[in-house]
Amino acid sequence: KVRRFGCIVRSLRHILCNCKEIESPPGVFYWKGIEGLAEQPCLAFVSFRACSGYGLKHTKRLILELAEAEPELVIVSGMARDIDTVAHETALEAGLKTIAVLAGGLNHLYPPENKHLATRIQKKGALITEFPMAVNPLAKHFPIRNRVISGLSLGVVVSEARLKSGANITAAFALQQNREVFALPGQVDSEASAGTNRLISRQLAKLITRADEILEELQ
Repeated sequence: KVRRFGCIVRSLRHILCNCKEIESPPGVFYWKGIEGLAEQPCLAFVSFRACSGYGLKHTKRLILELAEAEPELVIVSGMARDIDTVAHETALEAGLKTIAVLAGGLNHLYPPENKHLATRIQKKGALITEFPMAVNPLAKHFPIRNRVISGLSLGVVVSEARLKSGANITAAFALQQNREVFALPGQVDSEASAGTNRLISRQLAKLITRADEILEELQ
């Protein structure tokens, strides 16, 4: 391993023991925080950016239930606004470790209002990215980032998703990588749940309402 710019640069072999099925895997990751988290059981939470109160409420509830049942679980997300932020914050509050997978270099945290959260994650989790330090978080980087979120994890929980959203991209990567995909059902007339309901109806995701339903599948 090589120490550079205050972070740890480690090879794919050492930190992505769960990512062997990523197509075109990154050769190097830039990592800030606790080492070895990728070797623990990880579960990802994803959604679209303009999620509803329903998605926020049940994401927090599920993570609290998971923390009580499996205190060694690591929560993975992308440190974006709304559900990503709630997932990381709830994990930290519940005593879980958490990994934030970034769409840019470690010198350009996004969104900027989450800089304080990033500091908290470094102390009790890790920030990880395949992009060099000075790279900005461009729109085209987010789908690239999503394949790592799913690849690190045993499964992906889609809290909410419109018919077209980045959460659906992450779910597709998870299926390609033979990961479990879980989805919270929503009201039939809810645009925010149209994507999750479709995943469930097409049997691409398992309908879940409680943490124990997730853990049963992962075990």
